[in-house]
Parts: sequence; C-alpha cells; structure tokens
Amino acid sequence: MSLFSHEGLDSLVRNYGYLAVALGVGLESMGLPIPGETILVVAAVYAATHTGLNIWLIVVTASMGAIIGDNLGYWLGSRFGYPLLLRFGPRVGLSEGRIKVGQYLFLRHGSKVVFLGRFVALLRIIAAFLAGVNRMEWRWFLVANALGGVTWAAVSGFGGYTLGAIAFRLQGMLGPILLIAAAIVFFGCGFLIQRYEDRLQQEAERAIPGPIA
Repeated sequence: MSLFSHEGLDSLVRNYGYLAVALGVGLESMGLPIPGETILVVAAVYAATHTGLNIWLIVVTASMGAIIGDNLGYWLGSRFGYPLLLRFGPRVGLSEGRIKVGQYLFLRHGSKVVFLGRFVALLRIIAAFLAGVNRMEWRWFLVANALGGVTWAAVSGFGGYTLGAIAFRLQGMLGPILLIAAAIVFFGCGFLIQRYEDRLQQEAERAIPGPIA
C-alpha cells in the first residue's frame, strides 16, 4: 500500500491527525510533491464522519502549515535561486516548461500569483519559491501568502467537511450517484487544466524564450 494512496492517506490522518495536516501542507508549500491539499480534504471528511478531529483545528493547522511552508519556500528561492529548481525540479514533476509557466505568471501578476497560487496545484508548489527568486518584497509576500493560505485552508477544509457530512447522511441512497458525479468533475477539471497548462507553456515560451537564466 502506497503512503499516498487513498488507504495510505486515511491511515495517515487516523494515526497522526493534525500533525499529518500540518506537515503535508507545509512540505507541499515548500515545493515538495506532497499531496497536502488531498491530506487536508481527507482530514476534513474524516472529521465529518468520525470523532477525534475538530474541523476548526484542522483549518487552523492547515493555515499555519501553508504560511510557514511558503515562507521557507520563499527563503529557499531567495537564497538558492533557479539553479536549485532546475536541478531538482524534474525529479518532482517540474519540467523547465512548467517552471517557466510559474516564472511567466509571477512576473506578470506578482502578488496575485502568491494568493491565487494556493488554489492551483502547479503554482502551490513553486509560487513561494519564485517570489523569493524574483526578490518580491517580503512584507507584501507575507500579506498575500497569509491571506491566500487562510482562504484556501477554509475553502478546502470546510468544503470537504460539508461534502463528507452530506455523503455520510446520504450513503446507501445517493452515494453511488455522488461518486460518479465527483469522478466526472475530477477528470473533467483535470482535462481542462492540462489544456490550459499547455497553452500557458506556449505563452511563457514566447514571452521568455530560451533556457531559464
């Protein structure tokens, strides 16, 4: 059983609770390929269907993990720059094309990327690092980062909790229908994101041609 399989994440949340949420979200925010958002949602659903975890504490823990992890990512970016990302990025699924998309979006939108990047898997991993690389003023980074982290944690946490509670009450009735609908939405969103990412990579290459400095 893989640690990051559905069963593995369930076990992780059951055994380590808030610590699993804090570390998962924090490590993902630093730039590691950890499914932090998935761990948060699994914990929220678990809180809706079991005793032992409080959804408010889950959201607070996720917010703290996001803010601390992003600040560590910012420091790594300001200290080591693109060479670190170019060397290790491909090992965690960050090709030069994806890195260039992040650089392109950050240079165009700055603080918006830091805030909204919490809601996009690709940017959630590299936005803080790119903020440090591009020497974004730390106080403005902290404001955008904190607002984005708290908002994202609240939306994902309370959203997962609400859906978990509804699914638990409707199990045996609409459970299979909800499962099929969720699968359609998941794969549909994945297809749209992939198409949008391909277009962004083309735009980024036109705006920043050649290898990343």
